[in-house]
Amino acid sequence: EVLKENHIPTHYVDANLMEGTMTVQPAKLFGKGLEVICRYRAVGSFLRRYGLYAEAGQPLDGFVEFTLKEDALVMLGILTAAEYKTLKDLTVKVSHLVKAVLRTKGIELYDIKLEFGRIGADQSIAVIDEISGGNMRAYQGDKYLEPLVLEKLILE
Repeated sequence: EVLKENHIPTHYVDANLMEGTMTVQPAKLFGKGLEVICRYRAVGSFLRRYGLYAEAGQPLDGFVEFTLKEDALVMLGILTAAEYKTLKDLTVKVSHLVKAVLRTKGIELYDIKLEFGRIGADQSIAVIDEISGGNMRAYQGDKYLEPLVLEKLILE
């Protein structure tokens, strides 16, 4: 609903949290699936790859990372250059919204993974993955929040 209020396209239609159900529009993946990560802290695979240049927990200003590099995405016909820009811009916008919501609960977002695809007759780009504790890393103070604990805190 927060994404909808902020005019971010998604495949979400509605959900019933009490029943644990969600209705979504059919979506077409980019290639075999494309994940985009927005990082606010140097942790996880980012730190493993760039540990010579970054310190653990170092602040990152919404660094956007694709599972494939931009040139490969365009050269392989998975995305056009314009679609790449759209995905990057949407990733930053969605991530900043999630970060702001978590901040109101005293939680700091370190990183978040989003998936995108195409929906509708016009095949427009949309977020096609749930946003849950399982696709983000967050901390309360210096304590890492396990996904189920994070989800409980988000829903309170």
